[in-house]
Amino acid sequence: MSDTAASLRHIAVDALTLDQAKREHDALAAAIAHHRALYYQKDAPEISDADYDALERRLNGIEARFPELAREDSPTRTVGAAPAGGFRKVRHAVPMLSLDNAFTAEDVDGFIEQIVRFLNLKSADGLEFVAEPKIDGASLSLRYEDGALVQAATRGDGAEGEDVTANVRTIADIPHRLTGPAPRVLDVRGEVYMTRAEFFALNARQAEAGEKVFANPRNAAAGSLRQLDAKITAKRPLCFFAYTWGELSEPLAETQWDSLQRLRAMGFKVPGQSTLCRSKDELLAYYARIGAERPDLPFDIDGVVYKVNRLDLQERLGFRTRTPRWATAHKFPAEKAQTLLKAITIQVGRTGALTPVAELEPITVGGVVVSRATLHNADEIARKDIRVGDTVVVQRAGDVIPQIVEVVQDRRPADSQPYAFPTVCPCKLATPAHREPGEAVTRCTGELACPYQAVERLRHFTSRNAFDIEGLGIERIQLFYDQDRIKAPADIFRLESREAQRLDKLVNMTGFGKKSVENLFKAIDARRIIAFDRFIFALGIRQVGEATAKLLARAYRTVGHWRERMLAASAERAAKPDETKPELVGEAYAELCAIEQIGMSVADDIVEFFAEPHNLAALDDLLSVLTEVQEFVPPRVTSSPVLGKTVVFTGTLETMGRSEAKAKAEALGAKVAGSVSAKTDYLIVGADAGSKAAKARELGVATLTEQEWLDLIGQGAEA
Repeated sequence: MSDTAASLRHIAVDALTLDQAKREHDALAAAIAHHRALYYQKDAPEISDADYDALERRLNGIEARFPELAREDSPTRTVGAAPAGGFRKVRHAVPMLSLDNAFTAEDVDGFIEQIVRFLNLKSADGLEFVAEPKIDGASLSLRYEDGALVQAATRGDGAEGEDVTANVRTIADIPHRLTGPAPRVLDVRGEVYMTRAEFFALNARQAEAGEKVFANPRNAAAGSLRQLDAKITAKRPLCFFAYTWGELSEPLAETQWDSLQRLRAMGFKVPGQSTLCRSKDELLAYYARIGAERPDLPFDIDGVVYKVNRLDLQERLGFRTRTPRWATAHKFPAEKAQTLLKAITIQVGRTGALTPVAELEPITVGGVVVSRATLHNADEIARKDIRVGDTVVVQRAGDVIPQIVEVVQDRRPADSQPYAFPTVCPCKLATPAHREPGEAVTRCTGELACPYQAVERLRHFTSRNAFDIEGLGIERIQLFYDQDRIKAPADIFRLESREAQRLDKLVNMTGFGKKSVENLFKAIDARRIIAFDRFIFALGIRQVGEATAKLLARAYRTVGHWRERMLAASAERAAKPDETKPELVGEAYAELCAIEQIGMSVADDIVEFFAEPHNLAALDDLLSVLTEVQEFVPPRVTSSPVLGKTVVFTGTLETMGRSEAKAKAEALGAKVAGSVSAKTDYLIVGADAGSKAAKARELGVATLTEQEWLDLIGQGAEA
């Protein structure tokens, strides 16, 4: 995690200023994206489950208090990470989503209360839940047509995964053909895992053969599933549990429980520890029982999952951007151990943030050897008074790099000294590192002159969701940077013209084969035509992730128009830097802020990018070496009476909760706003409506009763 996010962690979310929240939100989003990529793409996590969960909890809290910071590409609205290379990509017909987490009995209370509010129920009486162990493995989607397995895919980023069909056919637990009656189309979801006994046996074989050993059963299962050679997967002892489904041509049953029994009858294994619960007390009793049984289970679990049993209620509850409202994961607490902190090293990120890392005496925690932990920033080190030579308490919940919880003070050496945070960057230039007043982050002031930052920015530019240049990974970027071959993005596209006449020299200097270099040139050339949204994302503008880049591309359509309007918005903002109302800043700036999910916080970062002459020069230089930045063409959308309309709800609704009403409107293509403006198309008025109704009359906005709204969207009869 970056210094910004970590240093502000000790400030309660309620006490954060908007500026602090914005900076921490940006740092947290980047950290979560980084750790998701390590976990889902490389099967090589750097932090513990507990550390990762803490990042997501903090981000959720910030977005709850500052909803204007919640963007479409926020980790709270996305799942997993983009699929890795080497496999054909598979688009999931129904997205594979994640789960919200509960950590305490109060969190479970909150989960149930949210369901009651959303469904507008009087109480939780009568609600049933299916409780099941949360298997710590790799998520998998299995598509069956007419009873036959036709495709298997990893979760990937939730929307697109990797085709691992050939590998999956080697797993004994997965039927090639279903037994008994089944829907014509059935997309079964579940978890590929490895038992602990098989995991230890596999590691013994790997060690004996001088090959890689795995950190834990989850990594072993994921790595085995994603082998490019199915023969290797066939030799790995993989298992599979089914627990849910995606696309269906017909329902399996009326409840989650009965659907699981249908899956069992078709030939799938489902967790035998699953049970039905009818109250919070029964859920918590199940959690305690499974927690006690955990050491004796043959497979690793990191919690339990609760799901609303009735499928009609699941359908009404629906989904948030990345999680269902009808399910949650109740996680187990982290495991702890003590070890020696031998040294503190410094890492430098893309934005120049200096992140301290604890180098630990290797220690086994929960069956995994760990040797490093992030210390976040200077404030975190000072707050916990962490010193080199200390004995520290570390915790882990399933991964490799733990969190340092505290120092064991009575074991501190007598000559111990407080850690002095560096004032210069560890790069060869020894550039001064500076911490702005009121900020927690210490940054290298060298910007692009700092090789660490320059290389990280180039890595982002070539990353999978940006220009996606195959063969130009971090090792080659670092090498080409050190050799002065690539210093800026445009240099990538000049590499072939500069080096083609000296191909043999390039091969000799880099150690790459001639064919490898030729393939790299081809991969670079193939990216001279790039989608507009990928181009925007690749620039690395602060707060502009993939989803925000798509919003900008949709709004401005062409790179020329976008550049022109951003320059205009930048000039307007420079003239009125303290104005808090977009419409008073200027037309172009207000136009930018009016884009869905983009408020003044994001807009300011975008216009600041265009205000920097070297950024504009780099952008124009890049455009000069590309063949085409493709115009954005909006996808075809289905018909809806409220498609593209902006609606606002006010007052108490009778037929459904406010959250359900908003979710239904968004599902029909409407934009749901929190306040009435001249751009509002409909105000839906419930009982006890307040000032919004008066505002709507003043602006001439159409006002609908709840029944009129239901009639408009075709649900009047149901109401």
